[in-house]
Amino acid sequence: MKTLLSFSVIFSLVLLTVSLNSCKDCDGENPRARIINNGTTDVSVQIKTSGGNTENLNNVGAGITSDYRSYSAGKITFTISVNKVIYLTDVDMSSCYEYDIIIDSNNIITTNSTDRND
Repeated sequence: MKTLLSFSVIFSLVLLTVSLNSCKDCDGENPRARIINNGTTDVSVQIKTSGGNTENLNNVGAGITSDYRSYSAGKITFTISVNKVIYLTDVDMSSCYEYDIIIDSNNIITTNSTDRND
C-alpha cells in the first residue's frame, strides 16, 4: 500500500511538471511578422535581418491579413511601402515575438510587438 501511495505521488509530480512545461506558446522560435491591411491600397513589407537575409510580404491587398513570416532574431529593418511611399523602421526582435504591421483606413501605419509567451 505504501508503494502504491509513493508511486501515485511521484506520478502526480511528473505529470504536473510536464503540464507546466508544455504551457508555453513558444519555445525559442524565431520572431515573425504579418500585415493587417485595413487600408485602401496594397501594402508590401521587406524584412531585413542583421545577418543580411530578407523576407518579403508583397502586395497584401486592402482588407487582407497576411500569413506570418518568420525571420532570425536580432536587429531588424522593416521597409514598408504604402501608396508608393516608403517607411523604414528598425526594431530589435527577440525569439518568440511577433510583430503586427497595421494599416488603418487612412493608410496610417502602426505597429505592435507581442511576446507569444504572455
